[in-house]
Amino acid sequence: MGKIWLFILFLLPISPLFAQQEVSVDAYFTQDSAKLGERVGYVLKANYPSNKQLTFPDTTFDFSPFVLLEKKTFISSTTEGITQDSTIYFLSNFSLDPSSYLTLPVFELSRYDSITHFPLEAELKLKLTLDSIPEQLVFKENNVYQPIEKRWNWILLGLSILAFLVFVGILYWLFADRVKRFWHKNSLKKQWSRFEKEWTKSTIKLETEKTTQAGDELLGLWKGYLEQLTGLPVKEWTASEIGVKLNDPKVFSSLRSVEILIYAGKTGEYQEANNYLLEFARTKYQEKLIQLKHDRATK
Repeated sequence: MGKIWLFILFLLPISPLFAQQEVSVDAYFTQDSAKLGERVGYVLKANYPSNKQLTFPDTTFDFSPFVLLEKKTFISSTTEGITQDSTIYFLSNFSLDPSSYLTLPVFELSRYDSITHFPLEAELKLKLTLDSIPEQLVFKENNVYQPIEKRWNWILLGLSILAFLVFVGILYWLFADRVKRFWHKNSLKKQWSRFEKEWTKSTIKLETEKTTQAGDELLGLWKGYLEQLTGLPVKEWTASEIGVKLNDPKVFSSLRSVEILIYAGKTGEYQEANNYLLEFARTKYQEKLIQLKHDRATK
């Protein structure tokens, strides 16, 4: 009996020491209930000897059925060899269960192993009650439009280009000949108008100066216009060849009248010759217009 009491007396001084070496953890929600998706704080505390090392769960931990929104850690405080740590986890609950429970572990690290300490489960009830509905509903203004990035619809763009090309092709197939004839007709009219003005200037110069240079310019102008109008190499032909090729002897005699001035230096009556050459060019121009009109009627 005396030995038992001696053993009890021996343990009494040691018991407070063991108490000081214990790790205690506690956890609770900052409110009893919350609406679906509402932000709620979960407080996790730990008291432990300062010679121990404890860690709390980080953001990679699985907080199911809750979703972690934010973690806030406070600075440790140590009093008489006991350290206190605390962290608040801000969570949201999307579970439709009447109550949801959570208990987060605290890890005690040692040299070769670790010990996990769990607090009691904290309960959070789901608040399903609705606020009072006013007699007249007031809409909340939240019509802040967000800019939407516009992207090219390449398929639609490609189809649009293809449709445009097909449309242009159809127009070309229907109206290409008409456009060509219209352009050709206008081109002939502009060429004749330009030739007629230049011819008038050249004949006046020839009548005034009566020089070989003026006569040469007049013949070059006439031959150039006939060659452009008929497509024949009129510039390369002599006066006699032109008369034969164009089947008009009077053209030959008219050209000879001007050539006499150029090569022989003799002045003569060339006004009649100039008038005939102009009228011959006018006849060829009108024949070209009639031919163009006839081609349009036959197509």
